[in-house]
Amino acid sequence: MTTSITDTGAGPGTQLPGPAARAGTKVPAGRAPARLLEALATVRDPELDEPITALGFVTSCDMSAAGDVQVRLRLPTYFCAPNFAFLMVADAYDAVAELPGVRNAEIVLEEHFASDQINGGVAAQAGFARSFDGEAVGELGDLRADFLRKAVMAGTDLVTRPLLAAGLPPTDLPQLTLGDLSPSRELDRLRQRRADLGLPVGDDALVLIDPKTGGPIEGKAAELHLRKARLTRISIESNGSICRGMLQHRYNNSKGQGESTGEEDQ
Repeated sequence: MTTSITDTGAGPGTQLPGPAARAGTKVPAGRAPARLLEALATVRDPELDEPITALGFVTSCDMSAAGDVQVRLRLPTYFCAPNFAFLMVADAYDAVAELPGVRNAEIVLEEHFASDQINGGVAAQAGFARSFDGEAVGELGDLRADFLRKAVMAGTDLVTRPLLAAGLPPTDLPQLTLGDLSPSRELDRLRQRRADLGLPVGDDALVLIDPKTGGPIEGKAAELHLRKARLTRISIESNGSICRGMLQHRYNNSKGQGESTGEEDQ
């Protein structure tokens, strides 16, 4: 018995790609339990630093009365990088499996060239290297950290741009602390990304730091650091727009993505 299913892409009652659609059935208009969607909203595309729910990557969520959960995912192209895809499927599994009352969790990546390897590897908790035996050189911790550092750079641009636009001299930024900034979603997001990397997040922590070492950015290096932060932010946002467009084109979806949660700033 299924309690509810949600479609985060094509809209209520719309036939979806994948097994259900090919069988001629329609996804009911009901929504999945809020806690299930909230858990999936914590899963981010590592490259885009956005929740998979907001990006439209979650096709459906299904939770039975007995606590069996199935989540179906889709990506913008058939050839999306398998390491990125593996991270999202594995993170979705962890997020859902940890919820109270969940007995079994199954995450199904659909219509991807490496779906079988990814789905099987995540279900077996085999890790990326074993799932792609002979092809992968190792696990994905370093890759995840690299993208988190980029997210920190992008977040630094988001919290400093308003200050510079208001007339704050760039030479004042190296002394600025997180506690000097006004509360905002952008600041909360920056703190979280820094915390994920083990970087300082207290009010006395400097805003401008090296995202790899945590060391301060001082003197003339601040200007270059801010330029890199801006370019990183633009790159991430541009890639996000491209992915949304490709997903919409692939599935001929005229509706906006991520309507089910609105969790775009996680």
